[in-house]
Amino acid sequence: MTKTPKIGALAVVVQDGHVLLVKRSKQPDAGLWGFPGGHVEWGETVMQAAKRELHEETSVLAEPLRFLDNLDLLRHDEEGTVQSHYLLVGVACRYQSGTPAAGDDALVARWFPVEQIRQGDLPMSDRVIDLLETALRLG
Repeated sequence: MTKTPKIGALAVVVQDGHVLLVKRSKQPDAGLWGFPGGHVEWGETVMQAAKRELHEETSVLAEPLRFLDNLDLLRHDEEGTVQSHYLLVGVACRYQSGTPAAGDDALVARWFPVEQIRQGDLPMSDRVIDLLETALRLG
């Protein structure tokens, strides 16, 4: 059987000095804060997936604007064998409407001040700060 990476989309929404994050209920990264996102479905673009996953996980509507970065997420077992491989694509999205409410595989969805995320004192998935800084830099 040929193994191939799975593609995921991450919706990065920054509004009025705040960023929208979800606390994940499922692996990978259960219990950690990160950007709303999930699998790209067959026949769906990454942009469409970012918009859909954002709405499913937070009830927030936003317009996907641009690609930010690609993140390889590889999980290994104790022997070093790759157990899963995801290519996550960060997508900058412009907030349109909605109040965050956790849905799908999110435990909690809420806005955080950008400065709080920069401090790094929140338990977060890898590269949240890096992807946020890319979004802020690109406007």
